[in-house]
Amino acid sequence: MTDAALPKFFRLRQKFPSMAIDDVPAAVRDAIAASSLSRHVSPGQTVAVCVGSRGIANLAAVVATTAGEIKSLGARPIIVPAMGSHGGATAAGQAAVLARYRVDPTSLGCPVDASMETLVVGQLAGGMPIHFARSAHDADHAVVINRVKPHTRLIGDLESGICKMLLIGLGKRDGAEIYHREFPQVDYRFDQIARQVVPILVRETPLRLGIALVEDAYEQTSHVEAIDAAEMLDREPEILRIARGRMPRLPFDRADLVIVDQIGKEISGSGLDTNVVGRKSNDKAAAADEFPKVRHLYVRGLTEKSAGNATGIGIAEFCHSRLLRQMNTEITRINCLTSNHITAAAIPVDYPSDRKALEVCLTQRLCVDPADVRWIWIRDTLHLDRVACSEAYRDEADARDDLERLDDPTALTFDDQDDLIDASD
Repeated sequence: MTDAALPKFFRLRQKFPSMAIDDVPAAVRDAIAASSLSRHVSPGQTVAVCVGSRGIANLAAVVATTAGEIKSLGARPIIVPAMGSHGGATAAGQAAVLARYRVDPTSLGCPVDASMETLVVGQLAGGMPIHFARSAHDADHAVVINRVKPHTRLIGDLESGICKMLLIGLGKRDGAEIYHREFPQVDYRFDQIARQVVPILVRETPLRLGIALVEDAYEQTSHVEAIDAAEMLDREPEILRIARGRMPRLPFDRADLVIVDQIGKEISGSGLDTNVVGRKSNDKAAAADEFPKVRHLYVRGLTEKSAGNATGIGIAEFCHSRLLRQMNTEITRINCLTSNHITAAAIPVDYPSDRKALEVCLTQRLCVDPADVRWIWIRDTLHLDRVACSEAYRDEADARDDLERLDDPTALTFDDQDDLIDASD
């Protein structure tokens, strides 16, 4: 079934540079070999390999290679979840999250210690305690693996990466709650807190190495770098600049509506990347100097890997009722309360079908003719090389060398439940 009252859509390919590393395990081995790890680790010692809960490209291969290099030194790797309050803030939940990424004892041949227990290893001048996972603290050495990228809320020359995992991920639930309560006091300048805390962690914990990963716009591993503990604060800002230049973006700076097929924790810490939809400082609108400017968001579903964690649902104005059925309310609340982003768990206006939701969205338009409506339809905020756009964007798309229009605008099609049928199906 089609609907002539709604805007017509055409498919579009964005031409991002591809920077994929051909042999990721070899890149990891080379990075570790160039680091100081072998000078610190002795046979028989334990090394905590600290891993987060994001959908990082080649994560299982990176962790397996790191564990293999540790074994080659005669040491014993132990996998430690470094994910704050994710997985319902329980040991079983965090181990299950890693297992979904094939980071588990069977796949890696080493144990997972998912204890939520922390130690207070120091405090800041104002008395704020610094929590650190006991399972990582009790090891002889600790290696932290994470992707570096712009954060969905934090700002500064340190955002999402190794340093954030040290504070929030390895702070477990107790530490994550403290830091997230503190962020508004520093206007979400994570670097202001990290530059005080990281030196204490370097001094008071067995931290040895960070393995920083950067992905290109096609979600391919494009940079692998091992950073010695003492160099993290100096080196990570440069890696963040690399990551910022490689992240995917929407093809246009303004939209009346962005239709998002799925949100999920493996896509972004906030379910959908606020850098992509222009809502980093405000859930509902872009700042004056922030782009793109998206008037409304409509979210259709939740990824299976997110395991019911629908963090980010509250960033959207509209959602499909299916998303509410997929949502684990308790897990979502815990994550959003811990991160001090309570509105990210709020429930949007929901509708039982795509057709009904889009008809309502159309009533909110600023123009009269559906042919002038500027809507963009994406799979999620991580995969943006192929998108669909309403016909109002056609002339602009045809005029740009970095965009390739794949077909002419056609009417949207719906199944028997009045839900969208993807044009690629």
